[in-house]
Amino acid sequence: MNTYIETVSPLLKNYFHILSPEFPNFLLEYIQTPEMQKQAKISVTSGTIYSNMFDEIWYSSLDHSVAVALIIWNFTKDKKQTLSGLFHDIATPVFKHCIDFMNGDHEKQESTEELTTQIIENSKEIMALLNRDHITLEEVCDYHIYPIADNDTPKLSSDRLEYTLSNGLGVREKIWDLDTVKEIYQDIEIQQNEEGIPELGFKHIKIAEKFVNTMSKLSHIYVGNKTKYSMQLIADIVKKMYEQKLITKKDLYTLGEKEVIQKIENCPIGNLSDCFKKWKLATKIKESDELVKDKYCVNIKVKQRYIVPLVEENNQFVRVDTISETAKKDIDSFLNYKPKKYAYLNFNF
Repeated sequence: MNTYIETVSPLLKNYFHILSPEFPNFLLEYIQTPEMQKQAKISVTSGTIYSNMFDEIWYSSLDHSVAVALIIWNFTKDKKQTLSGLFHDIATPVFKHCIDFMNGDHEKQESTEELTTQIIENSKEIMALLNRDHITLEEVCDYHIYPIADNDTPKLSSDRLEYTLSNGLGVREKIWDLDTVKEIYQDIEIQQNEEGIPELGFKHIKIAEKFVNTMSKLSHIYVGNKTKYSMQLIADIVKKMYEQKLITKKDLYTLGEKEVIQKIENCPIGNLSDCFKKWKLATKIKESDELVKDKYCVNIKVKQRYIVPLVEENNQFVRVDTISETAKKDIDSFLNYKPKKYAYLNFNF
């Protein structure tokens, strides 16, 4: 049987090699466990990839988790931190943050994370590997305890760094290429932030500005109306099917997205399947500052995903927006971005 790394595309192999020239062999057995392999059936873009409104490339929750682990390994060479990064999305259900939307958690998007410990603990394969490697569950079940792995917005962590790099490679939008990713990545080091805590930061202001510029473009996409609308639509469809006992909570954590989509498209309730198909075929969203009646029309406030990284300046580590007008302008352009209040398409359910 081929290992995971032997099955990924040439683009991903080259990307992973940038993140860590050495692929740590100890990760491979953990990646092959059923709980991690389930993540290969989930897209990181929360279902938007299935609509013609988006020009995205497939990138699974497993791919993202491996990439985060490689970043952590590259900077720390610490097995426990690296495994915590690998496991950080192990509790991700189909359509990712759409299920947070379904749970009413639009702004934090963390409602499914509480299952992480339970999933790891209930995996015979993962627990056997951890016992073999003399690592406890508590040392890998919460990546929030490792600041290089995760920290609060708008700081730069391995998780936030990874999805910015990969999203700019075409997962969300093709903004840069592998050479640019390499240039940016090789300028990053572990620095100490204003709270005395280790954090990833940049050695040179010009590279930090380049990173922030692309980050800002992606941040606009994350809160754009077609993204928010699509996630809420999927969330509401899944919720209605759950209420009608056409899908179970277990299905969200055991089936792949294509299997759930098949259930949606075969749904006998009302016109849910027809609305879903119309969304898939749509090429652009409609927007309005007023509620449009008799349409599936939504207005949602969502999590703001942005980064204000550290950069070295005169032997000190400071936030880039305090010394760069260019970076501050890009960050402010996102923070001040206000799309039209409502988004809709020509259907209702």
